[in-house]
Amino acid sequence: MSIMQQSSKAQDRTLGVWFQAIQQGQVKLPRFQRYEAWDRGRITSFLNTIINNLPVGVTLALDVAGDEKFISRYIVSADPAVPGTVTQHLLDGQQRLTAFWRAMHNNYEDEDYFIYLPEFDQKWNLSEEIEVYCQSRWPNKEGACRPVWADRPSKCLERGLFPIDLLCPGDKATEVDKWVNKATLHLEPNEDDPEALKKYKVYTATKEKLKQEINTLRERVTHFNLPYLSLPSNTPKDVALQVFINMNTNSKPLSLYDIIVAEVESVAGKSLHDLEEHLVSKCPKAARFGDVRNLILATSALLQEKTPNNKGMVEMDKQVLLDNWEKLEHGLERMANLLESQGVFDEARLPTSNVLAVVAAAYELVPEHGDFVAKAEKLLRAYLWSSFFTDRYENSAASRAYADFIGVKDKHRGIKAFLSMPDFDEKALSEVPVFNRREHELADVDALMAAGWPKKKGIEARGILAVSNYFGAHDFADSKPASYESIQNREYHHIFPDALLSEVGIDSYYALNCALITWKTNRIIGRKDPLDYLKERVQWADELAVSNRLKTHLVSFDLLSNAHYQSLEGEALKTKLEEDFRRFMRDRAKLVHKAVVRLASGEQPSLDSIWTVYSDESAVIIQQEASN
Repeated sequence: MSIMQQSSKAQDRTLGVWFQAIQQGQVKLPRFQRYEAWDRGRITSFLNTIINNLPVGVTLALDVAGDEKFISRYIVSADPAVPGTVTQHLLDGQQRLTAFWRAMHNNYEDEDYFIYLPEFDQKWNLSEEIEVYCQSRWPNKEGACRPVWADRPSKCLERGLFPIDLLCPGDKATEVDKWVNKATLHLEPNEDDPEALKKYKVYTATKEKLKQEINTLRERVTHFNLPYLSLPSNTPKDVALQVFINMNTNSKPLSLYDIIVAEVESVAGKSLHDLEEHLVSKCPKAARFGDVRNLILATSALLQEKTPNNKGMVEMDKQVLLDNWEKLEHGLERMANLLESQGVFDEARLPTSNVLAVVAAAYELVPEHGDFVAKAEKLLRAYLWSSFFTDRYENSAASRAYADFIGVKDKHRGIKAFLSMPDFDEKALSEVPVFNRREHELADVDALMAAGWPKKKGIEARGILAVSNYFGAHDFADSKPASYESIQNREYHHIFPDALLSEVGIDSYYALNCALITWKTNRIIGRKDPLDYLKERVQWADELAVSNRLKTHLVSFDLLSNAHYQSLEGEALKTKLEEDFRRFMRDRAKLVHKAVVRLASGEQPSLDSIWTVYSDESAVIIQQEASN
């Protein structure tokens, strides 16, 4: 039967069946598809769709009979022990099924996924609904994975969490029982406890309830329908490719903004598009930080004390949105200026977009002039840096932004309180969630060392880059300080060259090994000693110039000046390079951490003050080592 005679068929398929097909190697991906691309936000959103049993769009598959039409690969981490017979190529749906497969094995490198059950939460009060929770993981200097509670069932349950891989389709009864027993073991009473019977009833009831909740969700996941369209196996390659392109590019559904535009014009007879154009022309800096339409909706929602998510935006009073337009424009302009003053210049360097609407809306309470402006902006600076260097916005970002906004503007503990307060009231301020260091502690040295490459999306990684930019981050070649204009011509440069580290198998892609510099410096670096290369390329006249420019990036000249490897190879090279690179990373992490502590308190530390404290502490350490 020809392709013209047989149409594609829409078919139902449960995740349990998809899982088995992937497990047995029956489903593969054409290699022309891009690789895994979803970030934790997209992954979490999709997993929430599953556990809430909400509908999703169809996938697209090409049936395979005999030889495969396309060179193919397995879904990430799904290579079967014994390759099976391939029956389908997945043309559309890779990201969804990759997220599902990897979550069911909880095998992401830097994060673990959990299911949050609010009725078991004794600590966090994250939400009133069952939802997916993502927790970042990183190794400390001993190699242990942090935070340690994420590997302890009882500590997870205390937070209302259980690992999402317990929902994996198949026979998991033993694993579920084992985890539940470990998570509830601390509730089992001693036999000599006078209230042993009462406590034992609570213990057994908790176990059974927890197991019931897990098994209910297991059934929901296994039987969740992810439908697909199938192209027959005789579909020509060029036709299959064209269908793939059409499925990925030809559909553009109405956005939330489009819907709200229609509502505004219906209610007020005004064009939101015209107002948007005026806003962009009046405060062009705001557009540097992302889609202005998203900023308009999120900030408008907060100005009406609505959560900056789809629900809150839909519920906004559209007439009030228009009435607040001047506040909105003014707030976005001042927000952009504040971010620029802190060394965050555009969306590509922004650690988290969730802070934008909070700051913009908070400026409603901040006058243009006077002493109060300095106090209020100290609070807003503290909010920014606390958001960049805690885990506050890694999950449930919209609801957390709303809670922080309400706290920041509260008359007893926020901006309004500063009218009658000489300075921060730390006790009152700690009631604002983002400033609660018991629940959201600042990243320590180990966490900073684990932060990845800042060109990718990562809050702490980009936060580290922002710290350098805050202190000027002078270009290595022309010594120009970082600014919006200057960084457009800069690239993400490895301080310890990637070619050098890769030679001995050391990962170079860490935020602490990154500096923004001009492209001419970056393109010809090769396998050279870090400092020798920089001297040669930039042709500094003296070591003082070298040192001063490095200092603005919080990089120690002394450590780089000892990093020589031209005469080394093999194990000797690896041993010295590992030692030097580790020391460099920890040294820079300590400098960044000193800055972070002060910035997250709303201070505006000078570069000299950070280096002075660092030098004093280094001198004490040297003296102690000498005395020993």
